[in-house]
Amino acid sequence: MFWTSWFLAFLAVALAWPVPVFLSRAAWPARAPFAAMVLWQSIALAGGLSMIGAMLCYGLLTLGDNLLSGLSGLLRILQGRQSLDTLGLVHAFALSAAALLSVHLVFTLWLSYYRIHRQRTRHRDLLQLLSSPSTDSPHTLVINSQAPVAYCLPGGARSVTVLSNGLLELLSPEELRAVLLHEQTHLTQRHHLLLWAFAAWRSALPWLPTSRLAQQAVSSLIEILADDVALRTVGKPTLVTAIALVASGPAQLPADKLLAGTGDQIDTPATTSARLGRLLTPAPPLPALWQSLVITAAGLLLAIPTALLFGPPLLR
Repeated sequence: MFWTSWFLAFLAVALAWPVPVFLSRAAWPARAPFAAMVLWQSIALAGGLSMIGAMLCYGLLTLGDNLLSGLSGLLRILQGRQSLDTLGLVHAFALSAAALLSVHLVFTLWLSYYRIHRQRTRHRDLLQLLSSPSTDSPHTLVINSQAPVAYCLPGGARSVTVLSNGLLELLSPEELRAVLLHEQTHLTQRHHLLLWAFAAWRSALPWLPTSRLAQQAVSSLIEILADDVALRTVGKPTLVTAIALVASGPAQLPADKLLAGTGDQIDTPATTSARLGRLLTPAPPLPALWQSLVITAAGLLLAIPTALLFGPPLLR
């Protein structure tokens, strides 16, 4: 497993820095948002698996020639049937690091979920006091404010879209329809789960370029995906106008404070600018062949460390 551990370490480094930096600077993800989303998820998962796998393989190096035999040797040590000296101090440290990193990632994921769930519950309680149900749209609440604001609050069967009186007065029926389609897409496609996962990843490893760049990219890509769904029903000028009007809301009403910490999407000026630029100066979609290649590459990227860890020993 010596070369396996070093190969996984090399892959972990590549997925932690040059690959996400290169992808974040590329222009094609806006032309193939779904494929780009799959690739970012693959980079995050493969990177985490490679980091843990590299330390695990190196730690088990003296106990077996593959993961299963190494874990069997570790079990014998824990049961007292084999001397701890067989492991060695450096390898014991590598195993401890792999275990600590695994626990840290899982605990951060759970802690992020707990905090987000608690803050969403508190947010929903505030909305019950500050809003009223829409008479025109189901699962929609209206808050009394002249600032144009629209966002969604996930919660399973209790998911709602929140609009302001000011936005309803500004938008035409078609523009309002575009906004509702956009927000409902976030809910139906469960974009909040992606935001939660990548927020937890960044919280667990804030020093890692992958975590920051991936969170920013995913936040932008889910907005593009929601825009594309809305474009199937409404015209492009209608959607552009709706985006511009909604974007002025957080400057007047602190919707970002209401959503802060909930793990939900808050449009930044950069995201809004990118969305409008993509609609006003559209680029042709990435050819289907290239999109298929990107998705295939994402699958291979995740399959390589998985096969090295759990498959037969190829690199010894």
